[in-house]
Amino acid sequence: MTQITEENPNVASHAPVYFAAHELKAYYGESYIVQDVSLNVHEGEILALLGRNGAGKTSTLRAIARLDSPMLTHGEVWLDHQPLHMMRAYEAAQCGVGLVPEDRRIIQGLSVEENLKLAQIEKPIGWSIERIYELFPRLGERRKQEGTTLSGGEQQMLAIGRTLARDLKLLLLEEPYEGLAPVVVQEIEKTLHLIREQGITTIIVEQNAIAALNLADRAVILDTGTVVYDGTAREVLENKQLRHDYLAI
Repeated sequence: MTQITEENPNVASHAPVYFAAHELKAYYGESYIVQDVSLNVHEGEILALLGRNGAGKTSTLRAIARLDSPMLTHGEVWLDHQPLHMMRAYEAAQCGVGLVPEDRRIIQGLSVEENLKLAQIEKPIGWSIERIYELFPRLGERRKQEGTTLSGGEQQMLAIGRTLARDLKLLLLEEPYEGLAPVVVQEIEKTLHLIREQGITTIIVEQNAIAALNLADRAVILDTGTVVYDGTAREVLENKQLRHDYLAI
């Protein structure tokens, strides 16, 4: 595993551990999908959670978000000293966990602005609507348009904006680049860098591993539900054998 050096910097590497998952086990039905997964993320760090199809990436992300499926049966999840493993999904959300699922879950029949305002019905409230529009000017231009009629990239912006409308500490992104044109992917990447500058911690699950690695500070690679690599994103980019063995790229 590569040590942090001047040639391989990680801006968050010296910060205290902000998020930690210890020995997570989760299953669908009788099949364990996540097996003893442990990972740490520093505040303001972007972590790419990678692996082949079926490696357990999305299941790990959903277990962290405390969704009922997969069922977390063992392990601990901590965010800013709060025990997420003892919470339901809505309680984890109140503690600052924001999951953007692959299907984005834009609410049909509501405008862009109504989707954002709905996220702020209950405290704690995060960014103001106008601040979100500053981050995503296209959303401001389409604030009265029905959210489900936006392009795929704009819907992704709306889904991320909706999490920012809450008091967000940990952003969980599930396949954020799926189906998006390269120019839109670049726009989302710039946005995620801006979000990191605000101190928000991010875990991204993405099949486009190269794009995720170029974005991330660190990477964790899963294989059949277990961690096989935990180190810098740069090392994965430079290690052809590692990418071939576990990412098929």
